[in-house]
Amino acid sequence: MTATSATIQEIKIAHSPDSDDAFMFYGLATNKVRVPGYKFTHTLTDIETLNQRAIHDPYYDVTAISFHAYPYMQDTYTLMACGGSVGEGYGPMVVSPRKLSHADLKKTRIAVPGTLTTAYLTLKLFCRRLRPSPCPSTRSSPQSLRASSTPASSSTRASSPTATTAWSRRSTSASGGASRPASRCPWAATPSAAPLGKDAMRITTNALRDSIQHALDNREQALAYAMQFARDLDPALADKFVGMYVNERTLNYGEDGREAIRKLLEMGFDRGIIPVKAKVDFVD
Repeated sequence: MTATSATIQEIKIAHSPDSDDAFMFYGLATNKVRVPGYKFTHTLTDIETLNQRAIHDPYYDVTAISFHAYPYMQDTYTLMACGGSVGEGYGPMVVSPRKLSHADLKKTRIAVPGTLTTAYLTLKLFCRRLRPSPCPSTRSSPQSLRASSTPASSSTRASSPTATTAWSRRSTSASGGASRPASRCPWAATPSAAPLGKDAMRITTNALRDSIQHALDNREQALAYAMQFARDLDPALADKFVGMYVNERTLNYGEDGREAIRKLLEMGFDRGIIPVKAKVDFVD
C-alpha cells in the first residue's frame, strides 16, 4: 500500500487477463465503483506468474491466485470472502485427441497451466502419478493442445463434466459423502495482503464485492469491457464463460463453499501434495 497524499492510499491490484477476472474488476478499473480515500491500480498477468510472485515477492496488496497456492503464502495474505471462482457442477478437465483411462493418465505427458494451479492439484488428487509438462500459455485449452506435441492437456476450467470433474465434485462436498455429489468446486481466489491492516482489508474486500455486483447489474457494459481481455473467446462463449464463473458464489462463497475450499486444501495436505497445512480464514 502506498500513500499518494495525506488522505489517498493506493491499493495495488493484480489479476489474470481472463475475461471473468476483467468482468469482476470492471467497476473498480473504470472508476464506476469508488471508495473515498482509496485509489486502485491494476496489473494483469497470467495466474501462475501471480501465484509465484505472491509467494516469493509479495508486491501486490490484492492479487488473484489459485486456491492451491494459498497455503504457501498464508502468512502474508488472507483470503477474501468474495472474488473467487466456484464452479457449480463443472471444473477442470483433461483434453486429449483420444479417450484416456485412469491408467492411461499415469503414462501420458499432460500439459498443465502451472504446478500451483488448482487444476493441477485436482489432477494430482485424481491421479497421483503424473507426467506434467507446464504449459507457458495462460490457459491450457484444446487449441493449445493442437498447437503443441503434448498428448494431453489439463484445462483450468471447463463447461462439461468429466471423470476428473465428477470426482472433484464428490470429494469437495461439505459432508464428504460420495453418494451426495457437491456442486461446489473452488478454482481461484482473491487474497488481500495482511500488511494492509484489518480496516483496509475489510474496505478493499467490500470494494471488490461492490465491483462484482456492479458488473452483474450492468452485464452488457461489463462484458464489453471484459471482451478486450477475452483473447481466443468469441463474444457468445465469453458471455457463457463469465456467467459460469462470476455469479452469486463470487459475491459470497457461503458456508458450504468455504468448507469446500478447506476440504480441497486438507486433501492436498493429507495426500502429501501440499507440504504446508492450510489455515483458512476469510476477510468478510
